[in-house]
Amino acid sequence: MNPIVEAVACFLGFLGWIMVGVALPNRYWRESTVDGNVITTSAVYENLWMSCSTDATGVHNCRDFPSLLELNGYIQAARALMIASIVFGAFGLVGTLVGMQCTKVCGENYVLKGRVAAIGGVFFLLQGLCTMIAVSWYAANITQQFFDQLYAGTKYELGQALYIGWSSAVLALCGGSCLLCACKLNSSSEKMSYPYQPASRRNVLSTVATSQSAQINYGRNAYV
Repeated sequence: MNPIVEAVACFLGFLGWIMVGVALPNRYWRESTVDGNVITTSAVYENLWMSCSTDATGVHNCRDFPSLLELNGYIQAARALMIASIVFGAFGLVGTLVGMQCTKVCGENYVLKGRVAAIGGVFFLLQGLCTMIAVSWYAANITQQFFDQLYAGTKYELGQALYIGWSSAVLALCGGSCLLCACKLNSSSEKMSYPYQPASRRNVLSTVATSQSAQINYGRNAYV
């Protein structure tokens, strides 16, 4: 495997993993502004864990969601997917670091190191898929409620955490794809084809002479 490809893939996966950790506790998954006069104008924003509001004077008030069972299904699913994304990213980072040629783990067994790096790439792909599904599902519900004329609740807009999550998913998918493609190309190049080498005339003659001498010896000893 090309060490440069390994380093780039590891950097992309690590950066995507860090951005998942930044997006998960971010408070601005969705935000809305309640218009009013100068004093009563307030901003409401939420994430997967709490709902916050701030008024024109800059006072912030946050409260955690009271019960897990009272939450919408997509919020519960987004929580689970984001936590799974962090776990997959950690396994992918460990696998990539172990499988890199510049590390001394697994010795000089480059075949084993390549397989471990490929497993790390699979974990990075799982990280990117989990993040992409969670963020896109959450954003789809926001847009659905925003354009629903019959929805009487507060209409929110996309927050900055969603864009961080999308960027994280793209980086993780790119890193995992680089690792898998590099391992696949490396495995195909290791299958060396041996050219056909016809036997020379000297080898043929020596083989014939050896067989004839064996037959002569057999003929002399056969009647003893």
